[in-house]
Formats: sequence, C-alpha cells, structure tokens
Amino acid sequence: MADLDDTMRTAFAARTFTDDRVEDSTIAEILDVARFAPSGGNRQGWQVVAVRNPETKRRLIDLGNRSIRVYVAQRDLGENPLNTIEPSAVNAADAADDESIDISWWASLAEAPVILVVGVDLRVVASVDADLDRVGVASGGSIYPFVQNILLGARARGLGSALTTFVAGNEAEAQNLLGFPASTAIAAVMPLGVPTKVLTKLSRNPVSSFARKERWDGDVLST
Repeated sequence: MADLDDTMRTAFAARTFTDDRVEDSTIAEILDVARFAPSGGNRQGWQVVAVRNPETKRRLIDLGNRSIRVYVAQRDLGENPLNTIEPSAVNAADAADDESIDISWWASLAEAPVILVVGVDLRVVASVDADLDRVGVASGGSIYPFVQNILLGARARGLGSALTTFVAGNEAEAQNLLGFPASTAIAAVMPLGVPTKVLTKLSRNPVSSFARKERWDGDVLST
C-alpha cells in the first residue's frame, strides 16, 4: 500500500481513463476503507450508487451541463465561478443554454468505467449554519471526509477519480434517475478508473499563504 503522505500529495483529479474494468470487489474495498471517515455524531449518512450503465452515465453527466456552462462562462471572464459573494457579469440563464460553450471535458466523464454518486442523508446531518445569511457549508463536514477517503483509496490502488458537484444543480432529476429519496442530497459525482495519465507533481499554494497564528491578521504559520 502506498505511503499516506505521498498519496495525499499525488491524488490528482483524473478525468480521462482507460477501458480497463474496475471490479466491484475493488470498489467495495475502497468503500470499506473510506467508511472510517468521521461524521457528525458518527451517523455515517453517506449513500453510494456505482453506475456502470452507459446510458445512465450519460444522462447523469448531462444533468450537470447547465451548471458547468455557467461555471465555464464565469471562469473565462476571470471570475471565481459560482461563488455566492461576488456578483457575476454573466447572465446565468443565457450561459446555461449556450451550447457553444465548450464542455467536452465534462461530457467525457461519462466514458469512465464507473461513476460513483455519493449522497448524504440530510436527516442525520447537523446543519448548524442553516440559519446564517449565507450558503450553508457545515453539513459538508459529515460527507466530504468520506469523499476524500474515496479519492485517497483510489489513488493508493493505482486508480484515479475526481470530486465533481455540478450535478447537484439538477438534484431532483438526479435523485429520480438513481432512486435516491428527496432527503438525500447529491454531494459528489466521481468518475473512477485507471487514468490515462498519472500526475505526480501537483501545484498547490504554500502553507504560508493560508495559515496564520492566533488570528487571521496574526503572524504567518509556515513550515
């Protein structure tokens, strides 16, 4: 098994894959390790559907098309896409319907050998920031450690994956497509397979750029 530090440093977002099959036993093995992720109250609200059917994969990825077009249009203007703080100069409705926007890289995810869809049962999640005047983020603390464990487990086994959330913008249709109840939020759509190219040198900001001592206006914390 790969060294944990090395795995974390090299778990890149894989978006193109070979045709090699990923066995059910391998998926189950990854999930068997991922399930030890922490969650609020240890309620373990994750729910996973492994999708292999080509038509279902295509329909699933198509459900993210409108969101990804808006994302790309905003990104191409130099904005931080889909953020809820800074107003966008992009007309979201027009961008969502603009089929000239290149989202081929997104559409190609349907060709992955398997797509894992991770849902979270909102009935067991403590959404402690639900009443704040901003988008909620605290609920993610009970699902994204599990998602990250899947990414690390895949990388440690020579597989690749990526965390995507664009399908969440069409959640009701995704729930219907996969048989999730309305109480299950779509947290992640993750292609999984043998990557066509392995990246080992990832670009990340240094610790000194995002860590401070005692307060955000305090001294820099660095290695």
